Amino acid sequence: MGKGKWLNCRLRDIQARLVSLGHVVSRPVISRLLKAVGYRLRLNVKEREGQPHPERDQQFKHIKQQREAHRDAGQPTISVDTKKKELIGNFKNAGRIWCQAAEAVKLHDFPSEGEGRAVPYGVYDLQHNRGSVYVGQSADTPTFAVDNLLAWCQTELPQRFPGATRLFIEADGGGSNASRSRVFKQQLQEKLADGLGLTVTVCHYPPGTSKWNPIEHRLFSQISKTWAGCPLRSFDQVLDYLADTQTQTGLTVQAQLVTTHYPLGVKVTDEVMQTLNLQTHAVCPQWNYTIRPRPLSLS
Repeated sequence: MGKGKWLNCRLRDIQARLVSLGHVVSRPVISRLLKAVGYRLRLNVKEREGQPHPERDQQFKHIKQQREAHRDAGQPTISVDTKKKELIGNFKNAGRIWCQAAEAVKLHDFPSEGEGRAVPYGVYDLQHNRGSVYVGQSADTPTFAVDNLLAWCQTELPQRFPGATRLFIEADGGGSNASRSRVFKQQLQEKLADGLGLTVTVCHYPPGTSKWNPIEHRLFSQISKTWAGCPLRSFDQVLDYLADTQTQTGLTVQAQLVTTHYPLGVKVTDEVMQTLNLQTHAVCPQWNYTIRPRPLSLS
């Protein structure tokens, strides 16, 4: 029996193997001897990262520079991403809560037995420590992401950034706001740059670094704590939990349900891309770009 097999055995299996080798010993003694030499039942620990992207440090410095430049100019800086999609219904939700009796939920998480799937798209305002979460009921598409950004600009900008002319967005490199998404860029041009007259600068995080996106540890982590162990039985409950999320450092959250249906498979042609008023940055151009309003004749 190899070393790995021994480590993966139950105590009774180890005992049986030792007996077959002529060593009669009880399970408590086996357990005590293993612990004496440092053996415990342990989980895997995520500590080792893969080979970092060669431009990772350069991109982080550029994100910091862009964030500080917009902040110092009094322009909004936001962090965006889609949180983990949640199945809505009487289903188990990971975590524990204080209660006298555990809540009974369904044995199986069959989507057909639920109300649907929530797609929480978050916009985190770095200057004001305020989160806005738009809970979709359809697909997580680039159009869905930009519609939420448009809703944020129409409601939040007038309150906290009156007269803003620029917007800085920190986003992951994949998902609905992917760095390679043509639809995301085209929608930003049409709805934010042309529609609102904003100059939009986007910086995407390098592969494998999404945990450093501020929205992950400042907003999404707090939301997960709020509804940990609480079955998400309806979309109204999801909105209530989101609105209840707050921290001692002043985080507040507003939530909104999005009922629009977003189809998959939308394409943007090369001809349309050429009409965008998009300029990539000299630093990591694959991840950084600025979209400016087009002249009326081109929009």
